[in-house]
Amino acid sequence: MIRGLFRLVGLLLLAGGFIFMVYDGARWVADQSLRFTQFGQFWNDINQSSQAAFRIWLETRSPWLWSSVIRVVLEQPAFAVLGILGILLMILFRPRKPLIGYSRD
Repeated sequence: MIRGLFRLVGLLLLAGGFIFMVYDGARWVADQSLRFTQFGQFWNDINQSSQAAFRIWLETRSPWLWSSVIRVVLEQPAFAVLGILGILLMILFRPRKPLIGYSRD
């Protein structure tokens, strides 16, 4: 049950990454300039206060993590971040291979 839920979330994240890839591609065709939507900008557009609260919470726990890891992730294109998270969830929670010769109860 939980495995199916995480696979669904992974599929939705993968679809969101594809939508951002199409959006950035259409913007490239229209403007003739290649600009990607950054994940941090997308997060700000959705809910700016949650990103600020997450930054404060993370800097109190481990300040090096914000400056070295999370800031780098927030500067990446949104389609890449959503796509990679979706693929990871789909791979981690894939169905188990059937055991040959054993019954699984």
